[in-house]
Amino acid sequence: MASPAHILLLLLFAAAAATGGALFQPTPWYLAHATFYGDQTASETMVILRPSLAQLSGSDGFYPRHPTVIAGGGACGFGNLFTNGYGTNTAALSSTLFQNGYACGECYQIRCVSSPWCFRGSPITTVTATNLCPPNWSEDSNNGGWCNPPRVHFDMAKPAFMAIANWKAGIVPVTYRRVACAKNGGLRFSFQGNGYWLLVYVMNVGGAGDVSGMSVKGSKTGWIAMTHNWGASYQAFATLGGQALSFKVTSYTTMETVVALNVAPPNWNVGLTYQASVNFS
Repeated sequence: MASPAHILLLLLFAAAAATGGALFQPTPWYLAHATFYGDQTASETMVILRPSLAQLSGSDGFYPRHPTVIAGGGACGFGNLFTNGYGTNTAALSSTLFQNGYACGECYQIRCVSSPWCFRGSPITTVTATNLCPPNWSEDSNNGGWCNPPRVHFDMAKPAFMAIANWKAGIVPVTYRRVACAKNGGLRFSFQGNGYWLLVYVMNVGGAGDVSGMSVKGSKTGWIAMTHNWGASYQAFATLGGQALSFKVTSYTTMETVVALNVAPPNWNVGLTYQASVNFS
């Protein structure tokens, strides 16, 4: 179910699109909470989390237990966040925000508020949504089950959390807002699959940062609608080998569509990433 904030965004951008503009604008500030996972290397942000937040005794609150690795790439499938340009300013979203993966790539400004653990001046940090913080129904939503619906929660990479608050806090109240994602260069498409099934992970998405749909066109085919697989990945069951590939990508929030022509050459291969010359603004 979409959050009220996201429904408001869709209505605003539908109105903007009707008047000829779909540029992403910052949202109002909303209240939430934030924890962190992993250590200063942020290496654990590249795994898919299973429910693992638990109450641990500390000087002032609850600390998230380290997550357990069950798959690589995070719930969005962005792979190595360092080599793919996301760095350590990332966060796992509670399912209320995650929207079944359609929030992958969205950018948020976050600042700590109303806590003695906040740094002076309430500095703002910007993070990209790259993972899911799953519910933990074995814990009360206000006592360890921080990502249980309908809570709005950010489980941040530790370096990102340390930009706004002392890590010893464990959990802090925050305000957040969606902002445009500033990216260098065009959309990037990472290929997986085989000769009859193409699975594409979309990365480096500017503007709203998110994707709601894709189509692929071979140099010998028309446009083929792709289906959402998981996270930021889309799939087509088609024989596309030996053809240059083009893509249409539609933003989940703004509903704007970008056409990236001839992104991959006829000799494209799975396991490789191809970059377009276009992006959202």
